[in-house]
Amino acid sequence: MSIALGLSIRTLSDAAWTGPAGDGLYAVLVYVLVAILIPSQPKALIAAAAVTACVMIELFQLTGIPQPAELGKSWPPLRLVLGTTFGTADLLAYAGGAAFAYAVDRTTYAVVNSSSRH
Repeated sequence: MSIALGLSIRTLSDAAWTGPAGDGLYAVLVYVLVAILIPSQPKALIAAAAVTACVMIELFQLTGIPQPAELGKSWPPLRLVLGTTFGTADLLAYAGGAAFAYAVDRTTYAVVNSSSRH
């Protein structure tokens, strides 16, 4: 759902909010992937790992080894994973997306556990 919504937002609109929204949804996706890989870990650790992964990918865009934009030209889906240029605002969007995923995960977990006790 995060992938479809993120791609749809960027495809259907070029408004200023679509970039941060797409970055936030990217962080939600990374949160879900981390949660699948390490499901028994605390949710705060999962959120921290998701933000860290997103930040590392963003910082990779600052290196001179092969530029993410060039890699994206060789295989377009890689552009969606690595991005093209560094943006400080992207870091805030990643933190917001991971925080949102964390809040939804915690709330869902609490609701499911409280209803299963009855």
